[in-house]
Amino acid sequence: MLRPRVYVEVPFKSGELIDLNESVSRHVGKALRMQPGDRLCLFDGRGIEAKASIHAITRKTLTVRIEETSPVDRESPLAISLAVSMSRGDRMDTIVQKATELGVTRILPFSSERTELRLSEDRTTKKLTHWRNITASACEQCGRNFVPSIESPCDFRTLLSLLAEDSKSLKLVLHPGMSRESLPSLCADLTLLIGPEGGLSKAEVEQAIASGFKPLSLGPRVLRTETAPLTAIAVAQARWGDLLAP
Repeated sequence: MLRPRVYVEVPFKSGELIDLNESVSRHVGKALRMQPGDRLCLFDGRGIEAKASIHAITRKTLTVRIEETSPVDRESPLAISLAVSMSRGDRMDTIVQKATELGVTRILPFSSERTELRLSEDRTTKKLTHWRNITASACEQCGRNFVPSIESPCDFRTLLSLLAEDSKSLKLVLHPGMSRESLPSLCADLTLLIGPEGGLSKAEVEQAIASGFKPLSLGPRVLRTETAPLTAIAVAQARWGDLLAP
């Protein structure tokens, strides 16, 4: 796999010159000390990867020439939607980054009865931009060419209404101490619902089950809010996806 990898939001095609932004130029020129003629990989977040070479580089602009493009799919056969309660500090950043590396296709942040983080409209916009930048950087690192979508944060009732439309998805709500439901041997579409520190309330768990979610316990130990989703994703990818694929 050609490195470094750079996410480019604009379309590109073989033979053209394109200018990349200042942050990419600083990283490639200063941190990596790359020079004109050096090669790198670009991807558009929608499955297209390109081999490119540096044409010119300044402090604020990196110009590259697209040598060839091709569709490259490193996605898991298991589509995972992660509905996760927002948490304070950098814990949510960790969840977004690692969930992207583990192959989730969609992230749905939400607030519930015990959610500590509450966002104003202005902070919501900033957080969304921040989280989407994290997903792009994680894709650069792990080799994915599809960037996961991140939905705008919503409350718990709105979340359940949105997820009610996903009739073909296997829906699991993680909650300590729940009796374990039997899981199917095959699954192509999975939705994981994970609450905040302290977990979802009893009423919220009941609402989730009434909305089609099956309860799932990950074992006798209570996992932190940033540990539970990553553990669940890894288990799901090993069981139904490509985590242990040869």
